[in-house]
Amino acid sequence: MSDAGTEGASDPTSGATPTEPPESAAVEESDADAEAAAPAPDVESSEASDAFEALGNEVRMAVLRALAGGETEGDAGEGASDPPENGTMTFSELFEVSPADTTAGFAYHLRQLTDRFVRRTGEDDDRYALTYAGSQVARAIAAGTYTDRVSFGPVPTGDACPLCASGDLAAVCEANTVTVACDDCGRGVLTLPFPPGARRNRDPERLLSAFDRHHRHRLSVMSDGVCPECAATMDAALASPPDAVTERLPDSDAERAQVRLDCAQCGCRLHAPVTLAVLEHPAVVAFFHDHSLNVRDRPIWNVGDEWTETVVSDDPWCVRVGVELDDEQLDVFVDGDCSVAGTRRRDAAESRQAS
Repeated sequence: MSDAGTEGASDPTSGATPTEPPESAAVEESDADAEAAAPAPDVESSEASDAFEALGNEVRMAVLRALAGGETEGDAGEGASDPPENGTMTFSELFEVSPADTTAGFAYHLRQLTDRFVRRTGEDDDRYALTYAGSQVARAIAAGTYTDRVSFGPVPTGDACPLCASGDLAAVCEANTVTVACDDCGRGVLTLPFPPGARRNRDPERLLSAFDRHHRHRLSVMSDGVCPECAATMDAALASPPDAVTERLPDSDAERAQVRLDCAQCGCRLHAPVTLAVLEHPAVVAFFHDHSLNVRDRPIWNVGDEWTETVVSDDPWCVRVGVELDDEQLDVFVDGDCSVAGTRRRDAAESRQAS
């Protein structure tokens, strides 16, 4: 891709007949052989309805909370106790913190959790610990993931609206979903979910900071091809934004592209401006650092007006994301699969003349 401005490396074997494969080729073959020889993962699955049915009792919930170090009664997560020593507890210790009336009844409930949500451990299998699934459920209980609906705002962000330039952006959370919109033109900049547990011990300003960091991390992981929810492969692609998004954009931004990140396994998805997908790229981080700035100080709802996006081609897709700081321009070229094809740094005046 010549438009990317990358320097093509010369072929060290050109003009000569190699007597053996280049080292990189040997490594690739070795990796392929290793992958072919690796055994397939052993997966045991059960019906989701059976798993959730096993959780439908307060005695069983108390076991999970106790093993995770949470409260056995009241508001889970508030004033949670320390996790048990080594993350394990005996039958008697679990019975003492449960609401069960008899050991026989408690033993029945514990059996319904064993293997799927708790496992036996210790030298004589006389202790219990959480399995991976048990830990996930216990954390969701403590975080209020399935029980709490949080609303707050509007909270001023301190940023001007990038769409109308006359209003200011404010964040409003309704039922665990945050929308950042302009208080003048009313147009939204983004709408994203926010875990209810984030509200604890944070004032509004710190809530916004946590919201930004939370989704920057998720976006970075997604851009690397890993689903932040289930760790399956994320499908990444550039595409034209839907009409609902295009209608909110200024006329000057009519020709735009959008990053679409989708997990075919669990349905996690994120559609965002291409700029957000390259914020954590090493070339971008280094460029800001060289200009005594930290790109992570820019919130995702307003990364700055020094950024531009240009559709170089839509068949195949290629988008140039540019950012100008002082008198220097950085261009990041993004392919149709959202991978960075190349970067270019040059004098800003030269860049404007070329445009």
